[in-house]
Amino acid sequence: MQTRTLGSLDQRSSVLVYGAAALSDVDQDTADASIAEALDAGINHFDVAASYGDAELRLGPAMPAIRDRIFLATKTGERSAEGAYRQINESLERLRTDHVDLLQLHAVGDLAELDRVCAPDGALAGAVRARDEGLVGAVGITGHGHQAPATHLEALRRYDFATVLTPLNYTLGQRADYYRDWQALATETQRRGVGLLTIKSGARRNWPDGADQRYTTWYEPLDEQAYITASVSWVLSHPEITGIPTPSDVRLLRYFVAAERSLQSRAEAEQVLATVPDYSSPFLRQVI
Repeated sequence: MQTRTLGSLDQRSSVLVYGAAALSDVDQDTADASIAEALDAGINHFDVAASYGDAELRLGPAMPAIRDRIFLATKTGERSAEGAYRQINESLERLRTDHVDLLQLHAVGDLAELDRVCAPDGALAGAVRARDEGLVGAVGITGHGHQAPATHLEALRRYDFATVLTPLNYTLGQRADYYRDWQALATETQRRGVGLLTIKSGARRNWPDGADQRYTTWYEPLDEQAYITASVSWVLSHPEITGIPTPSDVRLLRYFVAAERSLQSRAEAEQVLATVPDYSSPFLRQVI
């Protein structure tokens, strides 16, 4: 699998990042099989969070065998320094490791949340403490919503985050204001050597009211191979992006692996994505 350099970190990450939110509500056998599927595909960057149900617990049993083979990232949604530091230690216990390579301040999607985590007694202080103690290799930031790119650009003015995880897909790219903010963020990450990851590449829209929510994603995902291949191709045609986490349903992983093996040009991808019916931002009705 193709790899890209993760900002200024000494890490070449696979362009597909294993989105371990997919393990939040599966049994251990299913989790083990999905982890093996990811490793066999060449994925070497795993992303999880304390808030993803049982995901850290499902990932933990694999650590003795794979810890030295993967870049391991988790997230804290706590907003106080004490709460974040405590949650980081709890994550290490669940993950059965003495450190993670990246700790991300999670769901910071607007300036109010950014103010909270950057306060003197905010979560950033707890994350920095954990980094200084060797529990965390680097500190990053994530967020959802239409304000996320602009918020993350402001975050980089306030602190030297090692990575940013922000949303991008074809339909978000059609929103002129959003794409302008995203491009400004991408330019700044390149200038500063910050690793840029992106989420929601495979989101199609919010689940329609009354729909059969047949996947464990909070949004309705693209689930046809042609559309997924085009969506992955479109996002990865942006050279600033290091990688994209796979969706939070183990059944969708194989489609993303197949997409990475047959990447298209941006123009080819856009021709396909322009035909997706009812394609819209997943943040029109944000549920997380």
